[in-house]
Amino acid sequence: MSKKLLLGIVVVLLITNIATLLFVGDGNDSEVVSDGEGEKEINRNEAVATVAGEEISYDEWMTDLRNMQGQKYLKQMVDKEVVNTLAEQEGVEVSEKIIDREVSFLYTMQGILTEEDAEEEEERWREEIKYRYQLEQLLTKDIEIPDDEIKSYYDTYGNQYDFSSSVKLSHILVEDMETAEQVYQELEDGASFKLLAREYSIDDETRQNGGYMGTIYTSSQFLLDSYETQAANMENHTYSEPFQAENGVAIMYLHRKLPAIEFTYEEVQPYVRSEIAMHEEGLTLEADRLWEEVEIDWIYENE
Repeated sequence: MSKKLLLGIVVVLLITNIATLLFVGDGNDSEVVSDGEGEKEINRNEAVATVAGEEISYDEWMTDLRNMQGQKYLKQMVDKEVVNTLAEQEGVEVSEKIIDREVSFLYTMQGILTEEDAEEEEERWREEIKYRYQLEQLLTKDIEIPDDEIKSYYDTYGNQYDFSSSVKLSHILVEDMETAEQVYQELEDGASFKLLAREYSIDDETRQNGGYMGTIYTSSQFLLDSYETQAANMENHTYSEPFQAENGVAIMYLHRKLPAIEFTYEEVQPYVRSEIAMHEEGLTLEADRLWEEVEIDWIYENE
């Protein structure tokens, strides 16, 4: 990677803080600042804050951000480029099935995500998962692990690579169909599912959380048959019509269906091998060991 390119990257980092503020320059003295809640135009020649009459300038702000975070974020970018380069050279691929499995596990650990947020998060997850598995395989590519040891490990722990079918649900549970039809009409008119759950639901365990039930395995006794049947015919991020459930009349919101993912030994063998190798050699998932395999020139090399 050329020094010119890395210096260009640093320029970007100078306008990126630890809260991932997004700055979109317009070529003038102003910047549009986004903090995730809105956008505001600021003048680079004016103070960004004033405390007891003392001003903090835009340049001071950017300098501190660079000094505190510049090297850290530049190293992360170089690490990713090193792994991408070596993975391409070595032909290191990560199967989409493995990535799908990891993404499914991550969904189970998340709370409620809007459809837009879910798409953004999943895109980021997929990049991080691919990077992690490629890094692991590159770090262990020269470590010999006997086939019988890999097979023995798989026979003992192989089911940990599988993912069980699950659903992420919210619901509004009421006593009768008349109330359910009223709630459904309010949903159709644009009312918030979460707020309606808090107002109408008789399920004390989920009402204050907007009806959110979390992630439930489809094989679990906690997933009612009527809910499983409804979920099977729904799309992600949609709500059902009222239906008779075992404990009342329900309207269900399906945040996400997570289908089962199962692997054969041949499919996971490369990943089992690298996992064993990482453990036996006491390696950590850091790309530093790979830097010597790629020509790198960066501004911090003499520090």
